[in-house]
Amino acid sequence: MFLKKYARVWIPDPEEVWKSAELLKDYKAADSVLHLQLEDGKDLEYKLDPKTKNLPHLRNPDILVGENDLTALSYLHEPAVLHNLKVRFIDSKLIYTYCGIVLVAINPYETLPIYGADIINAYSGQNMGDMDPHIFAVAEEAYKQMARDERNQSIIVSGESGAGKTVSAKYAMRYFATVSGSASEANVEEKVLASNPIMEAIGNAKTTRNDNSSRFGKYIEIGFDKRYHIIGANMRTYLLEKSRVVFQADDERNYHIFYQLCAASRFPELKALKLGSANDFHYTKQGRNPAIDGVDDAKEMSTTRQAFTLLGINESYQMGLFQVLAAILHLGNVEVKDRDADSSIIPPNNGHLLTFCELMGVTYQDMSHWLCHKKLKTTSETYIKPVPKLQAINARDALAKHIYAKLFNWIVDHVNKALHTTVKQHSFIGVLDIYGFETFEINSFEQFCINYANEKLQQQFNMHVFKLEQEEYMKEQIPWTLIDFYDNQPCINLIEAKMGVLDLLDEECKMPKGSDDSWAQKLYNTHLKTCALFEKPRMSNKAFIIQHFADKVEYQCEGFLEKNKDTVNEEQIRVLKASKFDLLVELFQDEEKATSPTGAPTGKRTVLSVKPDKSRQGQASKEHKKTVGLQFRNSLQLLMETLNATTPHYVRCIKPNDYKHAFTFDPKRAVQQLRACGVLETIRISAAGFPSRWTYQEFFSRYRVLMKQKDVLPDKKLTCKNVLEKLVQDPDKYQFGKTKIFFRAGQVAYLEKLRADKLRAACIRIQKTIRCWLARKKYLRMKGAAVTVQRYVRGHQARCLAKFLRRTRAAVVVQKFQRMHVQRSRYRRMQAAALAVQCILRAYMARQRYKALVREHRAVIIQKTVRGWLARQWYKRTLAAVVRLQCCVRRMRARRELKKLKIEARSVEHFKKLNIGMENKIMQLQRRVDEQNKENRLISERLMGLESSHAAEGERLRAELSRLRSAEDDAKSNANRVTTLLEELARLRKELETTRSEKKVIEDWAETYRDEMEQMVAELKEQNGLLKSEKDDLNRLIQEQNLQMTEKMCKAIQEETQQLETDLNEERSRYQNLLTEHLRLEERYDDLKEEITLSMAVPKPGHRRTDSTHSSNESEYTYNSELAESEEGSRGGEDVTRGNLDMSLFLKLQKRVTELEQEKQSLQNELDRREEQFQRARARDDEQHKKARSAELEYESLKRQELESENKKLKHDLGEMRQSLSGSAGATSAAPGSPAYKVLLDQLNASCEELEVRKEEVLILRSQLVSQKEAMQHKQTMTEPVLYVEDVQKMRDAGEITQAYISLKDTNRLLETQLQAQRRSHENEVEVLRGELQSIKEENNRQQQLLAQNLQLPPEARIEASLQHEITRLTNENLDLMEQLEKQDRTVRKLKKQLKVFAKKIGELEGGQVENVSPGQTVDEPIRPVNIPRREKDFQGMLEYKKEDELKLVKNLILELKPRGVAVNLIPGLPAYILFMCLRHADYVNDDQKVRTLLTSTINSIKKVLKKRGDDFETVSFWLSNTCRFLHCLKQYSGDEQFMKFNTTKQNDHCLSNFDLAEYRQVLSDLAIQIYQQLIKCMENILQPMIVSGMLEHETIQGVSGVKPTGLRKRTSSIADEGTYTLDSILRQLNSFHSIMCQHGTDPELIKQVVKQQFYIIGAVTLNNLLLRKDMCSWSKGMQIRYNVSQLEEWLRDKNLMNCGAKETLEPLIQAAQLLQVKKKTDEDAEAICSMCNALSTAQIVKVLNLYTPVNEFEERVAVTFIRTIQSRLRDRMESPQLLMDTKMIYPVTFPFNPSSLALETIQIPGSLNLTFLTRV
Repeated sequence: MFLKKYARVWIPDPEEVWKSAELLKDYKAADSVLHLQLEDGKDLEYKLDPKTKNLPHLRNPDILVGENDLTALSYLHEPAVLHNLKVRFIDSKLIYTYCGIVLVAINPYETLPIYGADIINAYSGQNMGDMDPHIFAVAEEAYKQMARDERNQSIIVSGESGAGKTVSAKYAMRYFATVSGSASEANVEEKVLASNPIMEAIGNAKTTRNDNSSRFGKYIEIGFDKRYHIIGANMRTYLLEKSRVVFQADDERNYHIFYQLCAASRFPELKALKLGSANDFHYTKQGRNPAIDGVDDAKEMSTTRQAFTLLGINESYQMGLFQVLAAILHLGNVEVKDRDADSSIIPPNNGHLLTFCELMGVTYQDMSHWLCHKKLKTTSETYIKPVPKLQAINARDALAKHIYAKLFNWIVDHVNKALHTTVKQHSFIGVLDIYGFETFEINSFEQFCINYANEKLQQQFNMHVFKLEQEEYMKEQIPWTLIDFYDNQPCINLIEAKMGVLDLLDEECKMPKGSDDSWAQKLYNTHLKTCALFEKPRMSNKAFIIQHFADKVEYQCEGFLEKNKDTVNEEQIRVLKASKFDLLVELFQDEEKATSPTGAPTGKRTVLSVKPDKSRQGQASKEHKKTVGLQFRNSLQLLMETLNATTPHYVRCIKPNDYKHAFTFDPKRAVQQLRACGVLETIRISAAGFPSRWTYQEFFSRYRVLMKQKDVLPDKKLTCKNVLEKLVQDPDKYQFGKTKIFFRAGQVAYLEKLRADKLRAACIRIQKTIRCWLARKKYLRMKGAAVTVQRYVRGHQARCLAKFLRRTRAAVVVQKFQRMHVQRSRYRRMQAAALAVQCILRAYMARQRYKALVREHRAVIIQKTVRGWLARQWYKRTLAAVVRLQCCVRRMRARRELKKLKIEARSVEHFKKLNIGMENKIMQLQRRVDEQNKENRLISERLMGLESSHAAEGERLRAELSRLRSAEDDAKSNANRVTTLLEELARLRKELETTRSEKKVIEDWAETYRDEMEQMVAELKEQNGLLKSEKDDLNRLIQEQNLQMTEKMCKAIQEETQQLETDLNEERSRYQNLLTEHLRLEERYDDLKEEITLSMAVPKPGHRRTDSTHSSNESEYTYNSELAESEEGSRGGEDVTRGNLDMSLFLKLQKRVTELEQEKQSLQNELDRREEQFQRARARDDEQHKKARSAELEYESLKRQELESENKKLKHDLGEMRQSLSGSAGATSAAPGSPAYKVLLDQLNASCEELEVRKEEVLILRSQLVSQKEAMQHKQTMTEPVLYVEDVQKMRDAGEITQAYISLKDTNRLLETQLQAQRRSHENEVEVLRGELQSIKEENNRQQQLLAQNLQLPPEARIEASLQHEITRLTNENLDLMEQLEKQDRTVRKLKKQLKVFAKKIGELEGGQVENVSPGQTVDEPIRPVNIPRREKDFQGMLEYKKEDELKLVKNLILELKPRGVAVNLIPGLPAYILFMCLRHADYVNDDQKVRTLLTSTINSIKKVLKKRGDDFETVSFWLSNTCRFLHCLKQYSGDEQFMKFNTTKQNDHCLSNFDLAEYRQVLSDLAIQIYQQLIKCMENILQPMIVSGMLEHETIQGVSGVKPTGLRKRTSSIADEGTYTLDSILRQLNSFHSIMCQHGTDPELIKQVVKQQFYIIGAVTLNNLLLRKDMCSWSKGMQIRYNVSQLEEWLRDKNLMNCGAKETLEPLIQAAQLLQVKKKTDEDAEAICSMCNALSTAQIVKVLNLYTPVNEFEERVAVTFIRTIQSRLRDRMESPQLLMDTKMIYPVTFPFNPSSLALETIQIPGSLNLTFLTRV
């Protein structure tokens, strides 16, 4: 071997056993040290052994790590095996691995979801190498070889305690029970499985290594009949560990049954056992840990009792068993005390011993005496000798062990009796669950026997492996060279040969004074020098060492003799035999005397018991006298003979650690067990020859890259030979067989290295070329970019220069004009400034002059005013002074004059003077008086004139005075008001001042406040901005939330809709499953009836029963059973027989039939009672309905008579009008007021009134018609439950009650549908009435307009127009009334016919003939007959046949019809059309018997055809299409409006007129469902073998995936051989299915449902196999799957089926393929996978990631951390934990109504159908 740099090797390590390292430099032959680097980066110098120069083991390429089969590894050695198992167990969580013919099972210490029914179905029928390793694969291989080779099989399960042997054996038996089933109704498979909890309860216990450790070995033979159904089983047990009954180590328990009894001690039936807690008994508390985590002993007790009951052990026996077990517990608590040094005593009235004796039915004195004494026999005398306390305790424990062993054997015997069958066993599969190789610190007799058994099993295993190798070489015609392998025959001879260990042990047991020491000396003297496998320890004279195949084991001689003898005190047994307890006597009925007089053994460890073989029960006494070793050797010999007569299958269970930690791998413990169980020996035997084997095609496909084009020849074998001769120089490294190439160990790794180097070189070359191409492309791009940049830069610079020159020239011009513009602007500005200054100055001067003039003028005015004011002031002052002065002077003068007058008055002279003056004055006055009188008279006259004027004036003045007074008062009040206002003004002024001061204060405050407000406003603006931004954010958030809520609502609505659809589909699926179960039970019932009939009859040689006809309703299908009987009678000569029926089976069936009859009778009574109640309720409803119906009919007849009389009256009035008009034809007669005019006016008014009345009557009549229609519909709906009740009454099986319940639910749905239909019809009626009301309004308006127009016409024209209008109106009304009358007549005729039919039915019912008749509407009132002439037609689409021709019709049209000819030559659905046309004629002639028998015989004949040819897809498809077409015809021509709206007028005329066949439509729908499910099963059986090969294994894209080494168990080749299915095979089959269904005229919607089911099966089967095959989980396989799925989608597009939902069923497979191809490294990849794989469950995703295997070295494995990341992200998913998809799931089918446009009268019957007896009508 040449080791080069970077080669990876395995070196020994004390902790990890083997450690991986890498060479740092090449190895040379003279080197004594290897320079290595460990995986942790440390450098190491590995020294080679100078003597052997053995180099370290080479490591396999990474591509081979994790293989399913260890023999597929290129380098087969211990470190490679250990590493491969560790990678699979820790990284991939895979517990099963093949090692050649051995299945290595590692205990995960965790419950895994890989044992369900779906997994069993997935492995059923598969080749062993096609699926991932599994215990089910081994079981399937054994089952398949048993059926194929007609040879018994054995599954040998071995391993140490805690490795999972019992669980593996249990799952193997579960697989057989599930796959094979039982041959009878005795549920044998359930009994076989029920034996497990019983044996675990009495034979399993908790140990430090295992919570459910089997403390005995067992071999279960599962028997099969010729059809390979389980018929029974038999169990043999080995090596029961009896010492556990009396002793348990720390943290261990006794057998489970004791703890179950203690936990159930509170049950009433167990109170008499006087049990309590397990800690109260010595035999159950020594381990100090009576509980097991997660185990409820009380619940386990219930399971055990149920298993006992299932196996036929009744309650009394169970209580007896529990009584014996409780007695053992009480016996352990019996206290023995010392009497003296040589004797012992049991205290009197010991409670536990009393309980023991009471339970066992023995006397207290005898038992207490013989527990403390023993009997010694000599030649002449017998002595009774007391025993010391230690021996008494040992005797007590020995008795307990002996009783338990007897009880154990009794239970095993009864379990075998329960599993025994009288049917002859054809073959069997044995499951051996036995200890593995054991080695402890102290090894005794038990370990010696166990290891002896394993030596025998290992020898058988080695011989079998060697034989298989030899057969393989001989088969391939390879030169056979003897392979040197370890032969353990010398070790077996050492143990069992003459003078061997067992022989010497038996001889020593016969010696009176034999001891362990003397036996050890004999061993030393005999074998120490003669046998190399026997050694003596250096430091001990009481032990010996044997070199076993697995390891050296040192055995301690102490206790060997006692355990080999296994004796018990004979007197104690006699006491037990004298018991009154029947079960105890039965246990000891074969008990013989003990063989040793020395009493009970003193050993404390393990006492073994071996159950004797039943075949030697006649020699029971002799067997009992044999030693345990001899018995065990004989049992082992019998076992080996059994195993050698079978084909063995090996399961090696490995315990990964001693701490029961889940998925924790201890390399030391694993290697120890691998060495002990023979796995490494298998590897060594394989490695010694040619372990790697390839077929020529696989080798060519894998290593095609190493060949040149010229090396490839048409002959693949020759090509491989030529290539190998060039690649491998040493011809001894390989051999060419007939079909395979055999390689030595390491050659595949060498070829893989060459292949990897070639691929790497090719990759480097490709990379070089691609990088060169990329670099050149980059250079060319850069060069082109540089040239382009230069071109653009230079152009830019030139443009910039030209732009600069243009700008320079432009600048000069601009400067010139700018300077000119500046100067001009400056001049203009100066000019404008000067003018402005002048203008301003002049204006200023003018204004100054004007101001001076104004000032002077104002001064003059002021002077003038002042001077005038001064002159006026002076004048006023002067005038005032003068006036004052005059007043003073005049006052003075007046005073003086007054003084003078006073003096004169006092003198006479003064009076005289006065008198002279007075006379004159009197005369003057007299004259004046006269004058005055004159004047007075004149004045009085004037006064009289003025008085009046004065009075008027006085009044005026008084009025004015009063006005003035009021004005004065107003003035006074105003004055007062002014005063008040002045006061108010003063107050307001004060307030104004105050307000001003306050205003000032407020202004100051406002100023401050304004500043504050401005600051606050700024702050508010800032806050407002923030609030606006927050508002915008909130608005945006609200919008987003609204969008999210909208999306959530839409999603919720969508989910709710999907949930409703799912619920609907589930309800439909449940109904269809119940229908399927009902049909299955019906078939089973008919089969049982026929078997009973055949068993009652005398069997004839060669007779076999034919398939019986199946019916779902006995009363409905009576006619067909008669037809079947006649057919069976006519074909009686063709029957073939089976053998005599088993009498026990017949009795069981007879008993079952009796029970079913009783159950049926009870159900019948219950149904009769329910039916009576329903009939009473129905009678009340019918009576009320009849009354209402009769009242309606009376009302309608009266209304019709009233309308007729009114019509006559109108005609009479019209005649009178015509006569009156003809009598007075002149113009005057029509004048207003004339008789004719009055008559016309009266008639017109009457007509208007009559019109209103008629309108009301039309409305009433409409409402009556609507109520009549509703009543008829109510009658129809009321009859449907009655039919269902009648249907239920005729049920013959309890299972049909479920169907009736489902049917009632469907009826409720139908009633809801009808209610909705009535609601819609009511709305339509309301719309019609509204339309009529609108038309009446329009008519009224039109009449009013016409009346207005008539009034404008001349009288003659007016009368003529009125008459014409009235005649037209009356004619229309008469026509409407005639139409209504005709409708009423038609209704009456139909009701009359139905009345006749119903009367006939009533007559038949009264006569005792209860038949299922479709009821119709009935009327009570007689209706006058109406004769309707029938119109003659050429052909009405009906076919007439005679009653006696019905058998011929069914035979020619159904039973003997070949679908192929009909589908090709005739129209689709022709049989359905013909049957319906015959049915139409039976309905036309009103023959209900003919209708019923035709439908019944049709349904049963279709069932019979499907039963005989149900595996023919074409036949099933043909009758599915015709059944659906027949169902559609019954709907289309039923007369229901919902089905008639698609019909033509002609088709509506062909509707059924007499019978309502709604119930038969339901029966036909159920039949269509049954046919559909049979079609799916037939299609699945055809597709199933193609799917895995075509979708997974076949390489559609050649060369994408390479073939990896597969080891001994070859998987199915992925290369397309001649008989291999490909994707094209699947597509061709799908095309065939589609074309057949299209030819048969299957409904398009139904085709879509079939295609959807097809694609679901393809996707589910493919995904399930992908999840169970590690070799299929790779990147290249994902590409293959996606390509195959795209081809299927393309097929859907070609067939226009993309919208049928088939593509969605492939979504899990598509996502699994994508999962194989996506990146699987980072957290982003994990997130993408979680969002992408929404159709896969978490278990499926993790499974695919665990199984992902690189095919080439360029791919990488999925890291464990990445898988854990996926699991953590998917933890919250709510989904089913099921791993595999349910391939048996069938989508619920619906049959949408599909009316036919084909007219019945156009159908022609071809002569090839032989239906000439049919007559066209």
